[in-house]
Amino acid sequence: MKCNTSRSGLRSRLMGICYSIDDKQVSQEQRQFSSKKAGQDLDQSAGKSRRDSFDVKSSSNTQLVPKNVTDLRQNSGFSNVDIFTYEEMTLATKHFRPDFILGEGGFGIVYKGVIDKSIRPDYETIVVAIKELNPDGLQGDREWLAEVNYLGQLSHPNLVKLIGYCCEDEHRLLVYEYMASGSLEKHLFRRVGCTLTWSKRMKIALDAAKGLAFLHGAERSIIYRDFKTSNILLDGDFNAKLSDFGLAKDGPMGDQTHVSTRVMGTYGYAAPEYVMTGHLTARSDVYGFGVVLLELLLGRRALDKGRPSREHNMVEWARPLLNHNKKVLKILDPRMEGQYSAKIAMKVANLAYQCLSQNPKGRPLMSQVVELLEGVQSKDENEMLQSNDKGVTLYEDRGHSPCTPQKRNPSSSNERSKPANGRSNSEPSPESDLYNPYPNVAVSSLESNEKLAST
Repeated sequence: MKCNTSRSGLRSRLMGICYSIDDKQVSQEQRQFSSKKAGQDLDQSAGKSRRDSFDVKSSSNTQLVPKNVTDLRQNSGFSNVDIFTYEEMTLATKHFRPDFILGEGGFGIVYKGVIDKSIRPDYETIVVAIKELNPDGLQGDREWLAEVNYLGQLSHPNLVKLIGYCCEDEHRLLVYEYMASGSLEKHLFRRVGCTLTWSKRMKIALDAAKGLAFLHGAERSIIYRDFKTSNILLDGDFNAKLSDFGLAKDGPMGDQTHVSTRVMGTYGYAAPEYVMTGHLTARSDVYGFGVVLLELLLGRRALDKGRPSREHNMVEWARPLLNHNKKVLKILDPRMEGQYSAKIAMKVANLAYQCLSQNPKGRPLMSQVVELLEGVQSKDENEMLQSNDKGVTLYEDRGHSPCTPQKRNPSSSNERSKPANGRSNSEPSPESDLYNPYPNVAVSSLESNEKLAST
């Protein structure tokens, strides 16, 4: 028999879990963060993004999506999502054994599990990840149901697959495909061992961009709202998939230019205009993508109070350098030295610069981001081969491991920054719906915010 008390006390930073959501319209109660980031209304004017050749599972049943847990129980939901009993979940996790824990966040604990014929006669053996909602945690039925509804309808290679759920009595569990390599956060900011190569980082960026582009290009656009390294999971072959849809929200319709909503997300990744006004569009996701792309380029966390004060906020420090070729090459992650051509690196840095534009309309669409990164993917090896005779080392043998041994320790560790208060990366701070892992780190300069807000 499992012990809820001991399980709820276990903490881990291996996986980021979304934490809270509020779907109410709050145009009259939009939070103002005068000391944080600011912004302006934006127009998601470009219509649909280019769609991948993958379908929404049930795009026509928007009206039939369960609105609450009672509705879900009466209408069993989605034909391709299995409904499990709590006893089956208990057996799959060996009674929720502590050594089966993969991580924990605002949602609750995530366990590794195995479902086989001894649990379900019609199941071949499958390894899964099982998230159990902590009833005393930061999320509730609304967030749990949001994940069921979105992932129950959506199917794409770069979205984590929802296999099933359990909604029995007070128990709320989600069953996902198991992502063997864990989160991007774990690999990008690890202290020891191997580090991600340039080519793997660009592949992960492309995969994640495809996932966002698919969401934005749905029949009604879906805004992911919490794009960050801990929510990008990697399978055994390092293919990247977006996870944790608790904060996802339907985009604007018709003549609407934005969706007004309570400000939720994570400091350092949330777009400035969204933080300031609560106006949410797909280009808010583009900003978050720019932050992650910059983290991939620099090997730094978005917020890191372990660095010199002027470098606490990675975007504020690095963005002005991204369109200066010589300067940008000096700040790239030194662990990737010799793995990329300068020309390609500068092109990717310029993409990050555009995604991080303070003016939302100056950011590219995710479909455009995908096209550029696909070009980088195809040209990367040719660029390296062309420059190899100039003394640049070809960066990766295709037969080798997806990561290369770390040759040296950079002068400043990427793993220095841990939440000062011991919370997981997904938890919000008590005073704000935006989670700030480093309360003492300035999120943005007030001067630039006021200038932006006045435009």
